[in-house]
Amino acid sequence: MTASLPFDAAPARATSTAAQRLTAYDTGLAARAGAWVVLLGIIVGTVGTSWDIQWHTDVGPDTFFTLPHLFLYSGSAISGFASLAMVILTTSAQRAGRPVPRLGGTPIRVFGGTLTAPIGYMVSGAGAALFLLYGLFDLEWHSIYGFDAVLNTPSHVALFLSISTTMIGSIIVFSAHRDELWARAGLVLSIVFLISYAPIPADGLNNLPMPVDPIIAATVLFAPMLLIMGAVVLGRAGGALVIGVAMSITQAVLWWFSPWAAHAYASAVGLPLRDGLQPLPPSFPSIMPMFLIVAAVVVEGLFWVARTRALNPHRTLLVTGVVTGVILGVGLPLQTIMTDPVSRITASSFAIVAILGIPFGLLAGFLGGRFAAMLNTLAPREAGSVQEIAR
Repeated sequence: MTASLPFDAAPARATSTAAQRLTAYDTGLAARAGAWVVLLGIIVGTVGTSWDIQWHTDVGPDTFFTLPHLFLYSGSAISGFASLAMVILTTSAQRAGRPVPRLGGTPIRVFGGTLTAPIGYMVSGAGAALFLLYGLFDLEWHSIYGFDAVLNTPSHVALFLSISTTMIGSIIVFSAHRDELWARAGLVLSIVFLISYAPIPADGLNNLPMPVDPIIAATVLFAPMLLIMGAVVLGRAGGALVIGVAMSITQAVLWWFSPWAAHAYASAVGLPLRDGLQPLPPSFPSIMPMFLIVAAVVVEGLFWVARTRALNPHRTLLVTGVVTGVILGVGLPLQTIMTDPVSRITASSFAIVAILGIPFGLLAGFLGGRFAAMLNTLAPREAGSVQEIAR
């Protein structure tokens, strides 16, 4: 006997008529193109973010018009236009009386019924539009205060939240097509980028007297939650492990790219590096959870035990969240000590983050299961597909 995840209500199985099969065939290319172009924009924006943060660390203040900023805004523009194209395609089908294609989730009527928007593209498009809007806010901020010396300005925090919203939309889009291999691959990448990015807006709390780094605290919550959510939505043994491996590869690539790009660009524009630079790890990749791969292995093990012993799925997710939360609560300060030769993490700070992993992990397990159940309602699984974590 196996424990079915999602554990609330299994989605209804789809019945496939000739018209539905024809519609699926006609819109299959559009579904893949739309989803992957949105993800391409996220990749470009993430590269720009990592590059820009490293620039602040190694070179110093910048202006609004820099190459890393071009990557940031180009990425959001790519995702935004792709989302708009999918909304127009869905709206045209609805207005022509044709079956509304399954493109990125349940279609919803917006702007008084003027548009019919798949919910995934509605979210990703809204995030991209907000990013460009807050970009004007950032330009005004630069116009008033000149160079930026820190990353936790109001305009930057708003930009980080906007990109995170686009990533959430991408997860929704790929989840709606999770019965396809291409969508499961895109879902893994979208989750990896959101795990990397979601904690960054917490940097806006850095000016408050907090016992731990807010980015580390946010990672302890978001990383287990998204890892568990992804494993449940993928619905296959090894799903969590694939997410962990993809995270490690992404972290390794950005670990090499970020300092190289910052130094090469500084040399190209004739700017010197900061005086007295120390051998610090790359800024953005170093906050990505290096021990997520360990947490992924544990998730796989706990899910396997739950299946083989028919344990309660609700309790399994809560226990999984606590264990992975503690792993990351210990792992995040540990990776700082391992990679940063001038780290100043005290024993008390280490203990606080580790203990924080218990309540945050409990919340992560609960929310991860709930969000997975929500994503699994976006589209029914085809008959014969795998609904359990493993066969």
